[in-house]
Amino acid sequence: MAIDHVYVSEKGKKQLSKLKTKTGIQQWNHLCRWAFCLSLQEKTVPPLEDINTDSSIDMSWQTFAGEYHEVYLALLKTRMLNDRLSGDDENLKLYFKIHLHRGISYLVTQVEGVAGLFELYIKPR
Repeated sequence: MAIDHVYVSEKGKKQLSKLKTKTGIQQWNHLCRWAFCLSLQEKTVPPLEDINTDSSIDMSWQTFAGEYHEVYLALLKTRMLNDRLSGDDENLKLYFKIHLHRGISYLVTQVEGVAGLFELYIKPR
């Protein structure tokens, strides 16, 4: 598998900690799933940036994606194809990382409580 571990930056960790407080959701992986999907929902390609994944948040792909790991990977690969990006392993890891971190940034600025998570997905974009 191209993605075996999920790493989060120190900035992302601080943002996720705020989200834990705002939403009451205590699992990093659940918040990261929401963030990843929120970023995929955006029509634009996330900005390519060098994200230093230096925090203590480190989880396996299986922990991140759970029983739906194949679905999350297929979503990422489909998005890469739609964005006309090469699907090699290095690009897959990079593209996942920039989507995850963009989604975390979106969540922390747009969500005030657990209900806010659902509102993000029912609003037309």
